[in-house]
Amino acid sequence: MQHKQREILVTSALPYANGPIHIGHMVEYIQTDIWVRFQKMRGHLCFYVCADDAHGTPIMLRAQEENITPETLIKKMKEEHQIDFDDFAINFDNYHSTHSPENQSLANIIFEKLDNGGHITKRTIKQLYDSEKKMFLPDRFIRGECPKCLATDQYGDNCEICGATYSPTDLKNPISAISGEKPIEKESEHYFFKLGDFEEILHEWTRAGHLQTAVTNKLDEWFKAGLQEWDISRDAPYFGFEIPDAPNKYFYVWLDAPIGYLASFQNFCEQESLDFDYWCKPNSSTEMYHFIGKDIIYFHALFWPAMLDGSEFRTPSAIFAHGFLTVDGQKMSKSRGTFITARTYLDHLNPEYLRYYFAAKLGAGIDDIDLNLDDFLVRVNSDLIGKVINIASRCAGFINKNFDGKLADAIHGPAIQEEIKNANQKIAEAYEAREYSKAMREIMILADKANQYIDHHKPWVVAKQKNNSNELQGICTTGINLFRLLMLYLKPVLPIVAEKTERFLNIKPLQWQDAQTTLLNHKINKFETLMTRVEKEKIDAMVENSKGNFIKT
Repeated sequence: MQHKQREILVTSALPYANGPIHIGHMVEYIQTDIWVRFQKMRGHLCFYVCADDAHGTPIMLRAQEENITPETLIKKMKEEHQIDFDDFAINFDNYHSTHSPENQSLANIIFEKLDNGGHITKRTIKQLYDSEKKMFLPDRFIRGECPKCLATDQYGDNCEICGATYSPTDLKNPISAISGEKPIEKESEHYFFKLGDFEEILHEWTRAGHLQTAVTNKLDEWFKAGLQEWDISRDAPYFGFEIPDAPNKYFYVWLDAPIGYLASFQNFCEQESLDFDYWCKPNSSTEMYHFIGKDIIYFHALFWPAMLDGSEFRTPSAIFAHGFLTVDGQKMSKSRGTFITARTYLDHLNPEYLRYYFAAKLGAGIDDIDLNLDDFLVRVNSDLIGKVINIASRCAGFINKNFDGKLADAIHGPAIQEEIKNANQKIAEAYEAREYSKAMREIMILADKANQYIDHHKPWVVAKQKNNSNELQGICTTGINLFRLLMLYLKPVLPIVAEKTERFLNIKPLQWQDAQTTLLNHKINKFETLMTRVEKEKIDAMVENSKGNFIKT
């Protein structure tokens, strides 16, 4: 059945241009990429855009430290990020930067519309100032004693010991983390976004099915506490966009970062001659989805829809939040070697092992997922090599050797073929709902059944019998077709293996509706290894190498 073609814009949160991508980040990009690839296989018009988040004090300071311009730093980081994403088979339609003309233009438009609508206010506030560095200090660059429990060496906004949150000016014996000097209090005029103006709209929007239930419940706490005005400006020196008609005042990085989604898409629209306004106007018939970590829900589910609504842009169709990654049951740790960068992983292991393992763990909720390295080895080897690829390697040899690569003109096992074909809808529904672990379980149950079929019919025994060549060709043709269906279902997760499979089977790129067809009377190519087993030595080497990784943040 041909579905109506949907028009879908998808984004992932923007990686910060201040350090490398690590495997914790990859949970999100892999989750999003699987969903996008599935939509494209279904025949929908689906665009996946992202960008480097390139503004803010940490980037300015890091560039100073390295004695390069911020522009040089963000260019270098963007190139590194893009190589890592490419090697993990993350298929963006456009990858841009928040430090772009499109983003500056859209940030100005949105700010001016909010200002004209009466949603921006100005007032003077007191902040901590580093006289030596001649700059106001962001919360994370102030250290001192917690005003509640007196724990030392705490950040300017929250205590990691007792969990208290407070204002930086409440911190006892504060020092600047940049110069080590004692900061002074200084006044400055700041711009604020009046989030409370949108309370009614947001109350309705957050309950209209755009968010996961757990997220809506979390937002209730913020509604109860009352929506606070949001400080959207920062003083010079700052690496970012200057606010129009406000010399030495800059947009806070969190204002222009989500606008970066639209800016990247606008840049793509210009390249592809697409109508940006059609996709982004209020009440557009198109769909827009943001995949994010649960730690940035506040910005995406409150500030972002309010900013969009107040500046006459469409609001998101849904925001999909996910949990964090733990490794062997604990937070990623540099000393244990479990703070693994994407590059260190790729230096040792196949990216599709991780794509599959994350898919096997990911549901539609916001629970954390765990990368258990022992389980990772066993599950990838057992499921992908032992169950799926094994089917092709068991059957292809007989077809190549005995029948010159030609498949039979009829299926030997129509019942099993039909059963795996009919699972198409159930697996599609699981992908659509981001219930990837459910989809993977279903696919592996089918792989077990396909293997049982082959074990039952024993082509290796049949091959030794005289006058049984038709039966042998039929059994192996069935096996190859079962493998093709399983690979079709796994293609959003394993795009690289799927491409090798398409070459081996001598077929066009698999689309979702191809589950309805069967490969008969068709010549396949010689079987070559599609994926090798995970080796424990390589996992150990990756962990060992990661102990040396020091990530600047």
